[in-house]
Amino acid sequence: MSSKNKIAIVTGGGSGIGLAITEKFTANNITTIILGRDENKLQSAKDKLGALCVPVVFDINNLSEIPALIEKLYDEFGALNILVNNAGINLKKEFTEVTDEEFERIIKTNLTAAFSLSREVVKKMIEQGNGCIINISSMAAQYGLPKVIAYSASKTAIDGMTRAMAVELAPKGIRVNSIAPGFITTDMTAKAFNADVERKNKALSRTPMGKMGETIDIAETALFLASEAAKFITGIILPVDGGNSIGF
Repeated sequence: MSSKNKIAIVTGGGSGIGLAITEKFTANNITTIILGRDENKLQSAKDKLGALCVPVVFDINNLSEIPALIEKLYDEFGALNILVNNAGINLKKEFTEVTDEEFERIIKTNLTAAFSLSREVVKKMIEQGNGCIINISSMAAQYGLPKVIAYSASKTAIDGMTRAMAVELAPKGIRVNSIAPGFITTDMTAKAFNADVERKNKALSRTPMGKMGETIDIAETALFLASEAAKFITGIILPVDGGNSIGF
């Protein structure tokens, strides 16, 4: 891919899938700005990945501060070519026990913040005449999963937003796609599955490939979607899941 001098923003880029995407981007000469709340994680990523990894401590829930942040980054780097809306939180809880505040907190982080960031970045992409946005969705938007009502709602909305943005922004030279990871090995999934072996076995049994994916699988997909190889692809929700979404 032709990635020299491209500038990317990856939310939640200090760990898990976000870190893997950042590592893949920087390895392909894409200057990657990683946003996150944990300064130690961000600095660790910077130490590991080098000069092309630019850590910025920022809480995406501070919606009112997003326009100024994007303005500052654009002024500093002169372009914003790629946005990966990866940051997200989950809550595993019985449907009837989820409070309004808990539901709204997950919607705000997983959906509203992604919308706000995309809106401000798109303003700059329109000026440039090009751009690529990649949203990170989930299997929770592909089928029903119990005890994750707010997360499921947020990711289903992400898919709808992806399609709507893709149609509206395509004439402006901006592509918008979504990746729907299956069960991927991360610290977060390991903790969840270790506490619920039955859930883990069920996940693996309906995955035709019979194994969990790795963060590199999502990173490779993000790199492809951000590249010229995907220049005629927009508005898709791409499962990267070992067949889980069509498994029986």
